[in-house]
Amino acid sequence: MMTAAAGYGDAVRLSLGPKTLYFFNHPDHAKHVLADNAPNYHKGVGLAQARRALGDGLLTSEGELWHRQRKVIQPAFQHRRIAQQASAVAEEAAALVERLRGYEGRGPVNLTRELTGLTLGVLGRTLLDTGLDGFTDLGHAFEAVQEQAMFEMITMGAVPMWIPLPHQMRFRRARVRLQRVVEQLAAQRVARGGIGQGDDALSRLIASVRGERDPRSGDRRLRDELITLLLAGHETTASTLGWTCYLMDRHPEVWDRVREEAVEVLGDRLPRYEDLRRLSYTATVVEEAMRLYPPVWILPRQAQAADEIGGYRVPAGADVLICPYTLHRHPDFWEAPGQFRPERFSPGERGDRPRYAHIPFGAGPRVCVGSSLGLMEAVFTVALLCRELRLEKVAGLRVAPEPMLSLGVRGGLVVTVRTVG
Repeated sequence: MMTAAAGYGDAVRLSLGPKTLYFFNHPDHAKHVLADNAPNYHKGVGLAQARRALGDGLLTSEGELWHRQRKVIQPAFQHRRIAQQASAVAEEAAALVERLRGYEGRGPVNLTRELTGLTLGVLGRTLLDTGLDGFTDLGHAFEAVQEQAMFEMITMGAVPMWIPLPHQMRFRRARVRLQRVVEQLAAQRVARGGIGQGDDALSRLIASVRGERDPRSGDRRLRDELITLLLAGHETTASTLGWTCYLMDRHPEVWDRVREEAVEVLGDRLPRYEDLRRLSYTATVVEEAMRLYPPVWILPRQAQAADEIGGYRVPAGADVLICPYTLHRHPDFWEAPGQFRPERFSPGERGDRPRYAHIPFGAGPRVCVGSSLGLMEAVFTVALLCRELRLEKVAGLRVAPEPMLSLGVRGGLVVTVRTVG
């Protein structure tokens, strides 16, 4: 629907049942809504309803609650701390390579599932200061949560949760499972001690809810925050990696060039933080993959007061849509926008393209807090994968986007594995 809307122009009014949606598709529009006048635009159509599935975590909360949550979690993503996590990220990426190597000669493997395992492993070690190896069904639980959240978005929350639809029953089971996981993670972290002294996100979250007058409220807030962190912390990077591998398979010359850079920069060792700058071509490949398939593919907002966007009147209460997927393919700002061209992001090739023509992690005050960690994880993983392996899509497999909370591959990306070098 968003692609069709973009064909009508940069500012389009859409009817969706009883609702009227205001779709804006210009970098200046995105800048106005997401940055310049961000306080006027709260989370909008869909995400408000998705709160029934996700709770009041950082993704869905607003106002003072959101500011407090962001203040609690922000230190876990500081530049210094991210740099210190580089070795953990590299080790998890190397472990993924070895797992995939084990599939050589054994038939196809669902790469999406393996990438989910990688990103959950990285999240556990870097943000929670704990391993998530014992929670092997987390990926399935989050699939059920995403499915329910998208259902809430599509139906505008009109269907009661108690109705025993199959996906709602799956969601209820997943929510119970995730609650138990959160309780177990919190209990393990408390037993280790030092709550509030460590700089990991889990320690900071537990410390932030201590002392609340209503313990049930604190438990609920901890649950919502952790579920949001676990979901958003692994899903966007897994999506980016899946699409990057798919695009490189379609363009083997890019895979070869990434491998050459990895061998030149890394030799046979694991990447270190300072290598992030040196793996420059690999970074452009990841950036271009996120242009074509942005992990945050749509940004719904609701205007709190009447406004004007690009000369167009927007009434109070209007549902406003900014869509990175269509913005990243706008022909006025991207030459041959449907083509995969990593060189677009080389330092000398960016030209005068507007800053807000490329917003894969959102923008403004609510830009994805984990974008730096996610980008490092993607670059390191792509470099190690290309240095060691070749992943080829199974012949005949139809690859299509699945617009959930992030933009995944429908049904998963199934590949065969072979060693190179």
